[in-house]
Amino acid sequence: MRKASVAIVILAAGKASRMGEGGKHKLLAEFDGVPLVRRSALTALGADAASVIVVTGHRRNEIAAALDGLALTFIDNPDYPSGMASSLIAGFSSRDADRAEGILVMLADMPGISTTHLDALISAFRNAGGEAIVRAVSRGKPGNPVILPRSLNQAVLRLEGDVGARDIIATSGLPVLDVDVGDAALLDVDTPDEVLAAGGALN
Repeated sequence: MRKASVAIVILAAGKASRMGEGGKHKLLAEFDGVPLVRRSALTALGADAASVIVVTGHRRNEIAAALDGLALTFIDNPDYPSGMASSLIAGFSSRDADRAEGILVMLADMPGISTTHLDALISAFRNAGGEAIVRAVSRGKPGNPVILPRSLNQAVLRLEGDVGARDIIATSGLPVLDVDVGDAALLDVDTPDEVLAAGGALN
């Protein structure tokens, strides 16, 4: 049986506004000596996916520099100040995403997510024949990452503002498969205190 192809879209365009005015960029905070955005990209590159797309926006030159040398597709989102929807649209509009049967949407600020977690999500998606939504949960509470099948691409392209795919998931009519990946599904770092609490170092 042919395996459904999955592209990973990493959202790394946001303003990181909760880091404080003129503050450090959370995606450049170092975990085990590696910038968080690079750690996220390496996690994605290790997974069984066809391609890894990174959507950049805020401070994109610094983000790109932190990802230097990795086999990634970069998509710049000039509209990033309008919110997450524009980054989802930018990622889903890329050629690599368009060819895939599923898009795994990954937030770049989740230090607990591992390649094993991503492969568990991808495996669940393939076992469902590429026709289900798959999302990471922690003790039943929905989190991230999420895999959306190609049939939802048009719905994503209609999103507006600072919204993710939650409403699409709720109204799609497709089966939703929950994969428990533990606390990692809910751990994102939005403030300096959260970066430090998760084991990161602000440079």
